Amino acid sequence: MRYSIESIMFGFREILNWNTMRYALAIGFVVISLWAGIGYLLWDILVSIGSSILDMIPFSMVRSNGAWMLSGFVWLQVVIITFAIIYIFFGNLILSKISKEKYASLSLIIGLGSALFWAIVWALNSDYIHDEFVKLLTWLPFETVEKGIGYLFAIYVIYNAIVITMLFIVSIFSEPLIKHIEAKYFEKRKLKKENIFKTFKYTIKDALIFIIISILAFPLLFIPLLNFIIQLSLWMWLVKDTLQYDSALLVFDDVDKSKLKKRSIAIWFISFITVLFNFVPIFNIFSPFFGEISMFYYWNKVKQEENQ
Repeated sequence: MRYSIESIMFGFREILNWNTMRYALAIGFVVISLWAGIGYLLWDILVSIGSSILDMIPFSMVRSNGAWMLSGFVWLQVVIITFAIIYIFFGNLILSKISKEKYASLSLIIGLGSALFWAIVWALNSDYIHDEFVKLLTWLPFETVEKGIGYLFAIYVIYNAIVITMLFIVSIFSEPLIKHIEAKYFEKRKLKKENIFKTFKYTIKDALIFIIISILAFPLLFIPLLNFIIQLSLWMWLVKDTLQYDSALLVFDDVDKSKLKKRSIAIWFISFITVLFNFVPIFNIFSPFFGEISMFYYWNKVKQEENQ
């Protein structure tokens, strides 16, 4: 477990590196733009599917637990607006005082700080906020509520599509990122390109399972606490195999499944920390980079232990 904690700290440190952040932001911008365009074209279809799923849920549950979903959606918007306001009024001032590398790190800290601040505000006023949204949903016609939830379903699908795509890209093009980190901290070795594509089958399999279960489990997202557990578990399932095999094959010539099973607790723990990024929009693009780096560090420490 000691190595897993070290790996998490290493992952946080490296994800704040300007080169890594620039790499992640460039890929993230392309992926988000792509899915924004696809989402625009398929929006009506997705909303229709979401509305159909809603027919299976009693309106009393939609009214009560749908309020929590709307509350979470508003919280995300407030976090993003706060982040934007800080940049609009203080961005140039901050940039003139610190280096470009530190500015990138500060951007991530400001974003996480905004999320934490509003999470505390929401937690302290959770009952009041929930009651106000329940009143809103009670006042609105069912057709309006149905379409509103359909919009949330469309956003949910597009958001998860971004998460899956980022995982695919980081897995396939992990070599440049890993080589850069390997050159700084570890003994250089020739990476086998065929190993990079061995994990592709795991990513495809887990992505398909993730998509199917996510759609089937959408009604359960109306149940407080259970919705968080389900989404967290699905994301962990999605990233675990890809990250563990991908990073291990960049360290070892071959990977024995018994070795992975022996280290399963550490692997699940790193996967858990990795997917927490996905709960905050924009920062979710850093999730697979963080997981890949942390897992790579972990397997290098394991290798060093075995060679002693």
